[in-house]
Amino acid sequence: MPGEMPKLRLHVPEPTGRPGQKTDFAYLRVSAAGEVPRPAVDIVPSHTGTMAWKLIRVLDDTGRAVGPWAPQVDPAALKRGLVAMLRTRAFDARMLVAQRQKKISFYMQCLGEEAIAVAHAQALAPGDMCFPTYRQQGLLLARDDIDVVELMCQLLSNERDPLRGRQLPVMYSYKRAGFFSISGNLATQFVQAVGWAMASAIKGDTKIASGWIGDGSTAEADFHNALTFAHVYRAPVILNVVNNQWAISTFQAIAGGEGTTFAARGVGAGIASLRVDGNDFLAVLAASRWAAERARRNLGPTLIEWVTYRAGAHSTSDDPSRYRPSDDWQHFPLGDPVERLKQHLVGLGAWSDDEHQRTVKALDAEMAAALKEAQKHGSVLDGHIPPLATMFEDVFKEMPPHLREQMRQAAAATGHAGED
Repeated sequence: MPGEMPKLRLHVPEPTGRPGQKTDFAYLRVSAAGEVPRPAVDIVPSHTGTMAWKLIRVLDDTGRAVGPWAPQVDPAALKRGLVAMLRTRAFDARMLVAQRQKKISFYMQCLGEEAIAVAHAQALAPGDMCFPTYRQQGLLLARDDIDVVELMCQLLSNERDPLRGRQLPVMYSYKRAGFFSISGNLATQFVQAVGWAMASAIKGDTKIASGWIGDGSTAEADFHNALTFAHVYRAPVILNVVNNQWAISTFQAIAGGEGTTFAARGVGAGIASLRVDGNDFLAVLAASRWAAERARRNLGPTLIEWVTYRAGAHSTSDDPSRYRPSDDWQHFPLGDPVERLKQHLVGLGAWSDDEHQRTVKALDAEMAAALKEAQKHGSVLDGHIPPLATMFEDVFKEMPPHLREQMRQAAAATGHAGED
């Protein structure tokens, strides 16, 4: 053979920042605020290709809402959004301390990602169903009908845990709030969301679904299966990919975010796709409304890549300083979602620094009082857990004989009374 061929080798992506060095965020491909056009909601999916590479942004560096994606929204709704983000952040902070005090077994913050869930919630309607991961607590904390004490009891795994100890902490389930049971298995939410949306369409209903995964979960087969079914059947679903740059200790490039964008995968599957600044509350709200309208008008699914940054650890079992610069979040080009919306509202004359500080203090006091109340029902420290009999309940409409016998034996072994 003429010449000798070079040896084959694999390319293993590397993060653009490691402990002890600064991160180069040039890979983000950040567009200017207001630069990306807003297409008609009935656009052909293949024509959204450029929007899968650019970054939809509304808030500029001075906090002004600019460009075609700037949504028509009442300042009161924005204030509710800001308070909900602050509430989520206060909840996270209080639960992180509780975990360090060994009152709960582990916890997962959404620090730096609050705008995505909170703004998205404002675009949904009663009866819509979310299939979230473990960093969308803002979907619940943005609501008035969710008891914070009850959320804390789930985390404390105590006798008032609404899920009776059947789910790990932070894996909530609220049917009345359109919050499907969180699964610890990666990417299952996408196929579940598509299936639920297809069922809604089959029944001739008006409700849509919204599924959530992280950037790392796009490497799972369920992600691609969901895209296929969503495209073929034009399921009324929003497919959210939260690209927070890190999957535990693995940089987003390992999941394929280096040579392309995650939004571009949707276009390739025949799905309308957007890439959005996830730290821009107004951009999140506008894109979520656009996608929800497409779904409700039978125009098909939308995949949205939310570009954000996981400011904290993956979980309380993780130490991010081992794999990335400890001050990365302070240098992230898209900033802090709370500060950006605050700046916008101050510019509108609808908010002030004093009101902000009062709100932060009031929310911190609310969370402290809620935790105190939740602890009255026990925690993992004191053994006040759901009764043994609850393990056998809510499985069958009528408990079969073999479960009755198992419950009797378990009760006899532990000295607890079982079901009659």
